[in-house]
Amino acid sequence: MNNLITTIAFDADDTLWINEPYFQEAENKFCALLEDYLPQHSVSQELFKTEMQNLHLYGYGIKGFMLCMVETVCRISNSTASMELISKTIEIGHELLMKPVELLDGVAETLESLKGKYRLVVATKGDLLDQERKLKKSGLQDYFHHIEIMSDKKENDYRKLLKHLDCKPEQFLMLGNSIKSDIVPVLEIGGFAGHIPYHVTWTHEQYDVQLEHDRFLEFKNIKEVLNYL
Repeated sequence: MNNLITTIAFDADDTLWINEPYFQEAENKFCALLEDYLPQHSVSQELFKTEMQNLHLYGYGIKGFMLCMVETVCRISNSTASMELISKTIEIGHELLMKPVELLDGVAETLESLKGKYRLVVATKGDLLDQERKLKKSGLQDYFHHIEIMSDKKENDYRKLLKHLDCKPEQFLMLGNSIKSDIVPVLEIGGFAGHIPYHVTWTHEQYDVQLEHDRFLEFKNIKEVLNYL
């Protein structure tokens, strides 16, 4: 048991609820739309290239993804794509925005066990409206003291969050599925970070370096967190 921790922050997408499989499903539909121009795996590579080029402009989330799909259509087709193809591309994004919010196994029970014992926070990246929508649909809002929808998850972003919460790094535990975004920056500023793996990870969030740190925790699932605290 760790007696220092007073505040626990949770990533949202693929930590509290399903997200990446929906994006992969949308991307597969998009790549199939453009197979008259390029093989599907090549379309996927072009889309990722567009996303990386625009990340500093659009940030993370479905709306940025939609814009990147449209831009990729224009580039791959040399701006000859029909309006019907553009419309179908936008429709893929709309479908993504309307996906149900499906909680991951053990989330509600874990939050119920921690409620009242710790200050619980959501710390997630993404589009503001979309993340607010998902949180509302999830039915989890009442568990959280604070909701932080971040433009990015770098060390300085976490420092700002801790300042806002008036929380020392050694009192803070971040839980999430991304080593790159949820774990490494928090360890760098002196906090605790627990990795809860998810079976699929967006290419941009993949982190292949073996991590060893005395404040790094590894869990098989979210319920295992209760054994540590």
